Amino acid sequence: QVWLNSVQCSDPHCPSPMMTTPRRFAFIFPMASGHLNPSLPVSRALVDGGHEVHYLCREQMREAIEGTGATFHDEVTAMPEMYEGRTPDMFGALTDVTKEYGLEDDSLMVAMCKIKEIMSEMMLPGLLRWLKSVNAQVVVCCPLLNREACWGAQITGIPCVGLMTTAGPGSMAHAMKDFLEKMGMTVEECLEHRKNYQPLQECFERLRSKYGIKVAYNDDMEPCGKCSVAIDSAFTLVTTAEFLADPTPKDLQELYEAKHTKFIFVGPLLDKAGAKRAAGHKFTMEKGTHDEAAGNPAVPECDPVARLKEAKAAGRKVIYISMGTVITGDSPEVGWVNRMKVGNQEKGFTGKELCQAAWQGAFEALGSDAPDAPLLLVSLGPQADALENLELPKNAFCLPSMPQVDLLKSGVDLFLTHGGQNSFMESLSVGTPVVVCPGFADQPVNAQKAVDIGVGLQVTRPMCELEEVEQEILKYKTEVKAAVTEVYQNKSFQSRAEQCSQELRDAGGVDRAVDLLLGIFVDPQKLGGA
Repeated sequence: QVWLNSVQCSDPHCPSPMMTTPRRFAFIFPMASGHLNPSLPVSRALVDGGHEVHYLCREQMREAIEGTGATFHDEVTAMPEMYEGRTPDMFGALTDVTKEYGLEDDSLMVAMCKIKEIMSEMMLPGLLRWLKSVNAQVVVCCPLLNREACWGAQITGIPCVGLMTTAGPGSMAHAMKDFLEKMGMTVEECLEHRKNYQPLQECFERLRSKYGIKVAYNDDMEPCGKCSVAIDSAFTLVTTAEFLADPTPKDLQELYEAKHTKFIFVGPLLDKAGAKRAAGHKFTMEKGTHDEAAGNPAVPECDPVARLKEAKAAGRKVIYISMGTVITGDSPEVGWVNRMKVGNQEKGFTGKELCQAAWQGAFEALGSDAPDAPLLLVSLGPQADALENLELPKNAFCLPSMPQVDLLKSGVDLFLTHGGQNSFMESLSVGTPVVVCPGFADQPVNAQKAVDIGVGLQVTRPMCELEEVEQEILKYKTEVKAAVTEVYQNKSFQSRAEQCSQELRDAGGVDRAVDLLLGIFVDPQKLGGA
């Protein structure tokens, strides 16, 4: 797959941050921590090198963004055509727009199939005004959730670079098929919804006539997993190494090769110690919620890194537990109080039931009041009822959020994770074995990969009937307990994780990502537009 490594950091024309004229970058990312966080150390390095970075994102991400030295701009304020009179949620204002189009009875997936480009069209006027106001020279965006950013770059005539936080160009093909299967749908059914939805066809025509953007109903779905933003970008940075990438289906690889699409594996993008990251959040900025109950990390007794180091100094093991930011948040269908839908029928666990069962399984495996018991560090997320009806062992320490990278770098012995791409890569980058309790999207794929490469075990999310939930929760807790016990006791998982760690370091990380971004300015072809 020569096309995957077509740009090399060793290119003599690839300058360092301190060797170039100051440049202006527009970073456009969704309110999704897993998609935003890998961009933060890149932003920090660019700013430290004398460049300007402007972010367009949500208020919930302001603190982490401004911590890099970048300038934060509120997406909701910048895009009144999208948000005025509507309530922001994870995907634009999906809930309100869905109601406006009479689609409230559709599942999340069906609604997204029908109106995602309609929402992107609503975002474009504000986005174009913003790009002009910051005088951007390059757009850097999430290629999976910010297609409007790539359109804005095309219209403005500046290059676009994607930052892909899944396991490479083949990842979405596998994740999409798995997710659709859980929803009781097929790719063909999604395509049929898009093809026959007249408001979507009218949107395509407006985009073509007003902006010269060509969009088709089969974009991003035929071949399955196609990433249109990657095709239209100068290149796409991928936050893994090639040996961990998901296989790319032949038809998708042939398409990317024909379009000269460039995917460049740079490995995990890890920030400096103590850096602020985007963590668990709610879509609405509420006062007095669990978000504000994390305590002050400056106080030693509330600092999980200090607790970890103290435990390690005493010869204790450390277990880190986090189920991510989406399942513990309030996103529709896949959040804290929601069940996934198969067709229009709810099935399986809510986010709360899944997280609490995973936590309880770990507590039953390793909870103890013995002085030499392992320290259990639990990142709960923003929900006030996270620990409702749970019995905490004395060796557990819980906070709404924890500095995950700092903890992993400081020496975690086992990571119980939801299996998001960032968490999976971060654990492997420091040689930490895993127990994966996947929720949705690419997480089940990563869970199976952890088993296949020998770095951990998985516990599959049940998709049972509602009357079976109580029984399945008991079974799930037992399976988590068994998996945690096995990975904790069997040193072969750690040995394999340590082997992966070295291979990931060789990918180049933040330094290589920055060099590649600055390399755009010595390639006149890329400066002509996305």
